[in-house]
Amino acid sequence: MAAMAAPPPAEPPVPPGRCRLSLLAVEPLLFLATVSLGLQGPLATQYLWDRLGAEHGYSDRNSTDSAGCGDGNASADPLRQEVEALVSHWNLYINLGGFFVSLFSVTLFGPWSDSVGRRPALILPAAGMALQTAIYLLVMYLELHVAFFLLGRILSGLTGDYNLILASCFSYVADTSERRARTFRVAILEACLGTAGMVASIGGGQWRKAQGYINPFWLAFATSLAATLYAAFFLRESVKQKKAAKLFTLSHYKAVYRLYKTPEHPSSRWKLALYSLAFFLIVTVHFGAKDLYVLYELGFPLCWTSDLIGYGSAASYLAYLSSLAGLRLLQLCLEDTWVAEMGLISNIAGLVVISLATTTPLMFTGYGILFLSMAATPVIRSKLSKLVSETEQGALFASVACVEGLCSLVATGVFNSLYPATLHFMRGFPFLFGAIILLIPAAILGGIQIWDSKHDYNHFQDAPLSP
Repeated sequence: MAAMAAPPPAEPPVPPGRCRLSLLAVEPLLFLATVSLGLQGPLATQYLWDRLGAEHGYSDRNSTDSAGCGDGNASADPLRQEVEALVSHWNLYINLGGFFVSLFSVTLFGPWSDSVGRRPALILPAAGMALQTAIYLLVMYLELHVAFFLLGRILSGLTGDYNLILASCFSYVADTSERRARTFRVAILEACLGTAGMVASIGGGQWRKAQGYINPFWLAFATSLAATLYAAFFLRESVKQKKAAKLFTLSHYKAVYRLYKTPEHPSSRWKLALYSLAFFLIVTVHFGAKDLYVLYELGFPLCWTSDLIGYGSAASYLAYLSSLAGLRLLQLCLEDTWVAEMGLISNIAGLVVISLATTTPLMFTGYGILFLSMAATPVIRSKLSKLVSETEQGALFASVACVEGLCSLVATGVFNSLYPATLHFMRGFPFLFGAIILLIPAAILGGIQIWDSKHDYNHFQDAPLSP
């Protein structure tokens, strides 16, 4: 008698309190969290300017909204310089406080999520961002001291902050995607970053002008809270074999260390290091150039007004979407590495044109040439994820998130120092400097690909022929 086919395994029961609608899409969560972050950053800086300016008797709001082409009196105002210095210092304290606290929490929660699952590592930082926004709202309603901004940032950092959301989302995609499709799935996540950034930067600025700071911050609170609820009730767990694990233990930090010290394959160690270096340089140039775009456009000879600056910001964010489309098309005929090389060529050429831009059409031409500039980072993230096992994805992307946080600090220090130091001989020199720096990751990616091709060829030659 023929053996009867075994019935398919029953689905696990839904835990009490959990919604039966279970999704494998982490992109909505990243979009919501990025909108919240994109609204908070610029608005918090502008609030600091208004608040500290009013406390020191400088409240000329129009001077910050107008393009100051050819007018050196405003920048020479000692009271204005004092307010600028205060805002810069508080921004530095807030960013450094958040970075150093999240540096330890991300490398703790990331490896922990390899055991207990990704959902806890997504719920915690999203809730932390909601708490930070709530504290910012209290500061505005009650006119508390701006030092409470630092408190909110530190509390968010203790739960992993936005860096842990990034790490967990990319780990989630690595868990749920096949190796061949992973690069494109990572690129979709990065496109979510660009789309959310565009919505937040354009919508937040216009909303602040119309209704002040409170209502945009309520939207930031609502989006971070929505991200928390989505992770808690709608997102399906991606880790297949969960197991209990202690949270507060040094073994999680050791897991990150072991990635680079004792990887599974001997060649993975130097590849991890080189890919991480390439990622660091690319993201640092990206952050550094982005910090200077508005300042560069406001100055002579471009002298852009606020509407042109908004269009320029939208054009820069469109590179995320055009890079996604370009990546998908080029993957049909090229290896991922060569797609990344084309992305770096696009980035280098665009920065060179922008560094020489003296007219509005030339500046937008530079933005247009950057259409493929965001294709390199998803390729590198995908390459990194393929060098480690399934149980090390959280540790890997936690370390990548820390590198990304370090990129932001280094970019702010280097590019914002380089810009005023080179104004006397070339206003666009920082962009040219960034283009030169990008030659290094281009060489790294090409070198690894050539080495891999030779290694695979030699391995094929040495393989015994089958009878």
